[in-house]
Amino acid sequence: MKEQGIQLISKVLPESIGEELGIEEGDILLTINGKQMSDIIEYRFSITEEFLEVEIQKCDGEIWSLEIEKDYDEDLGLEFENPIIDQSKHCQNKCIFCFIDQLPENMRETLYFKDDDSRLSFLQGNYITLTNMTDEEIVRIIQYRISPLNLSVHSTNPQLRKEMLNNKRAGRIYELMKKFDRNEIRMNCQIVLCPKINDGIELDRTISDLSRLKNVVSTAIVPVGITKFREDLKNIEAYNGRLAVGVVNQVEKWQKKNMVEKGRKLVHLSDEFYLLAKIPIPSYDDYEGFPQIENGVGLIRKFNTEVERWIDERGKTTAKELENTKHLKIAVATGTLAEDFMKNLTEKIMQTLPTLQFEVVPVVNDFFGHNITVSGLVTGGDLIKTFRHKKKTLKSSSFIVVPRAMLKSEETLFLDDHSLESVSSALGIPIVPLEVNGAGFLEALIKEAKKANEVK
Repeated sequence: MKEQGIQLISKVLPESIGEELGIEEGDILLTINGKQMSDIIEYRFSITEEFLEVEIQKCDGEIWSLEIEKDYDEDLGLEFENPIIDQSKHCQNKCIFCFIDQLPENMRETLYFKDDDSRLSFLQGNYITLTNMTDEEIVRIIQYRISPLNLSVHSTNPQLRKEMLNNKRAGRIYELMKKFDRNEIRMNCQIVLCPKINDGIELDRTISDLSRLKNVVSTAIVPVGITKFREDLKNIEAYNGRLAVGVVNQVEKWQKKNMVEKGRKLVHLSDEFYLLAKIPIPSYDDYEGFPQIENGVGLIRKFNTEVERWIDERGKTTAKELENTKHLKIAVATGTLAEDFMKNLTEKIMQTLPTLQFEVVPVVNDFFGHNITVSGLVTGGDLIKTFRHKKKTLKSSSFIVVPRAMLKSEETLFLDDHSLESVSSALGIPIVPLEVNGAGFLEALIKEAKKANEVK
């Protein structure tokens, strides 16, 4: 790691200004306009100028001084070894609902890191609480137009938020948001809902407050996740079907109110609430462009609609292409909450493409506890345990499909550090990770069918 402001260049984009000037991977950025860059935000802000003096240290130690004329906001095409050009800020909160605090011991170290960094919010979509920021840093967000911000709100009641985050600085969230709003900083908000804590009247207050800010572009409400590793933590109830019905009804009233007053719903529930309540998922258009899909808001509807559209557009043609191939048996692993949805979805596919035969296998989460029912937290060990009890399925299936969300980003590790290869080896069957994208999901399966099956 280089000292602050002096950063190793890890990549130079093809046909960029950087490549044209002969900047290469392994070179070091020293200064822009005579100043070292404190972080990625200052770098991004600095390179918006139309004339730049950039100092680069080449791999052999030679110093290059480059004068650059460019269009306003034109990028230099440089990426850095450290993406934020600084150390990430560690979260100082002790939130009563924090999932990281509910992890077992002896998992890989990176899983225990809690960031609370506005730069990662801007660059990677991470959610931040604003509790670890100085007044100077708040001013800097406004000065450098860091937008949109992704904010972990949870409650706009100052005292309640202090108690939920266990941080005396947590109560000023709404005052800061009003300041951002006045300065046209767009905000996406997240509420982790905890029964009998920030729901009911408190949720009404929070939604009402957020609805008053014109630059709050979306709000996601997600249920608290409760693992079996909550020793010495506050007792919090997990959501069940009855409680979920109440939340859905409450939020739908706010959505109708906001539609009348603002022309948009503004607030959306994650899919878990609808699945728990056994209430139909809202329509595709209801999600207003899916701004909070990374929070699991509308993921099921989007996936279902993408599959249906693919079937309408390509189903008959593809069925004709596959009609002389042998049936391909595919096991689909999912969390227990999405079992019914996946069964209904795969039934639709089989009606159009009978060559593809699915068996949906719900995986009970023994690793984190049975309150954890979502697919993204299924571990490799639980996959092995589940499928070892389904010997008939293993024997008849060509492979097991898992959602890529079960794996560490861009890698092949599950949360318990089992790899795809180790799970596949333990079960004696290939494991195929697929994106939760309707067209991509079907195209990948059809490719496998054509590869694995011989024409009769």
